[in-house]
Amino acid sequence: MIRLFQQHQIRRTQDLSGIWDFKVKDKPEKYQITVPGCWKQVPALSTYRGQGIYSRTVVISELTNLRLVFKGVSHTAEVYFDNQFIGRHYGAYTPFDLIVPQVKAGQHQLKIVVDNRFSEQSALHVPNDYYTYGGLTRGVVLEYLSDTYLQALTFTSHLQADQQWQAELTATIVNLAAQTKSLTLAWTLADQRYQQTVTLAANSQQKFTWSADFPEVTAWSPQTPQLYFLQAELIQSAQKLDDLIERVGFREVTMKQTQLLLNGRPIFLKGFNRHEDYPGVGCSLPLALMNRDLDLLEDLGANAVRTCHYPNDELFLDLCDQRGFLVWEENHARGLSLAQMENPNFNRQSAACIQEFIPAHYNHPSIIIWGLLNECASQTAIGRKKYQKQFKQIRQLDQSRPVTAATRQHFTDLCLDLDDIVSVNMYSGWYDDHPVAAQLDQEYAWIQHAGGDNKPLIISEFGAGGIYGDHDYFAKSKWSEERQVEIIAANLETYLHDERITGVFLWQFADCRVTEQEWFATRPRTYNNKGVVDEYRRPKLAV
Repeated sequence: MIRLFQQHQIRRTQDLSGIWDFKVKDKPEKYQITVPGCWKQVPALSTYRGQGIYSRTVVISELTNLRLVFKGVSHTAEVYFDNQFIGRHYGAYTPFDLIVPQVKAGQHQLKIVVDNRFSEQSALHVPNDYYTYGGLTRGVVLEYLSDTYLQALTFTSHLQADQQWQAELTATIVNLAAQTKSLTLAWTLADQRYQQTVTLAANSQQKFTWSADFPEVTAWSPQTPQLYFLQAELIQSAQKLDDLIERVGFREVTMKQTQLLLNGRPIFLKGFNRHEDYPGVGCSLPLALMNRDLDLLEDLGANAVRTCHYPNDELFLDLCDQRGFLVWEENHARGLSLAQMENPNFNRQSAACIQEFIPAHYNHPSIIIWGLLNECASQTAIGRKKYQKQFKQIRQLDQSRPVTAATRQHFTDLCLDLDDIVSVNMYSGWYDDHPVAAQLDQEYAWIQHAGGDNKPLIISEFGAGGIYGDHDYFAKSKWSEERQVEIIAANLETYLHDERITGVFLWQFADCRVTEQEWFATRPRTYNNKGVVDEYRRPKLAV
């Protein structure tokens, strides 16, 4: 399954999920492997890091343009069609697509060489406090395109002074033909329909916009997660050539001094940080496990989730839209040092990640905050320039959501003036033995003089390690479930009753696998054990 709803009624598509042929490069052994999935599902490859080759046959019934859509390949992909190289992509957590024009009817061979090695060529995928899996980890789709097709739709809603909704819609249309095309673009949303004539030059791409008032719609919120289908069609001489459907919600995110507002009303975020990780399937969680995670989060009283530290599978975002969870989604970066940020590939690979994930996920009403560069070198002058560049790029792509960067550079961060929301990771009682309230007071006073004055404040990470089944009732030693409870309770007692704070995100929802290299000594079991449930979602006392 690619999405929770059907995106096309006219365009022919084929979900390529299923069993693919797989082999390790330069090795004779062959495997049958599930896509989407990680190659760690093969017992012999559970710790393999290197290059793997996926292949399968696709059958085309007639001459057509093909579009291959990859929702996520970890982390580098080289794609071949009939042994011809057609494209390369870096970044495990962002979608990409490739066009193969004028493909003849018959059998064709699709091959993807996937690489998950750590090297200087990879600035973002480094040994880290989570695991970099290998494989076609998210869905793959084959689409049959007319010469002119709808590439993307974007939807932005505004709550006007009279409490009525207005929306701006943009369609991106591509013309692959060698001649100019004149077509009708038809829109449908919330029982309103609009048509416009569009003309596209040969081999071109253009954007077309429609704005309208929608007085009868219901606003999207956690309490009423109302969704509407936005459909666009391309028509030529009464023949429907192509279509694209998005699922949208009417909602607006704003700020008023230290408050975060949804549809004009203050909200308080009660959230968890969550990694895409589960034993046996790695980062390729099936829909049932994604939905169960949200069941558990809802049972814990959460209304929000942070996609640390990378863009998430769009199926999970679809579930959040449908269930009314508020989402903080961020680009791919965690704890990078200045030396790592000076990797010559860092700027380019970071920019590509932002350019890919924000337009792809723009229409999700659940996403209310964009985040970037978690715990990176924001205390340095060079780091600040890189933060500035990424803040600017995100705001150029989207002015409808606030942007933040979670920091743990206490009292040295140089970038708080760049944030719309100040987000601080504090581990009182775990890494720091200071009383929670005293440390918060000290941190808050510094924030007011470091560029964060009169901005909303989120405690973006707090928590403690607890190994499932490790009990120490009397001494409550660190790593015991009892000590974890004690620390979390002390933090929550302060944060949930402090009017200076507009949201909290507990670190973390579930234990997750970490990279053994560099992390084994401080992460028992080679897991980050700060989850309130373990990796199998078995509850600890902290629940």
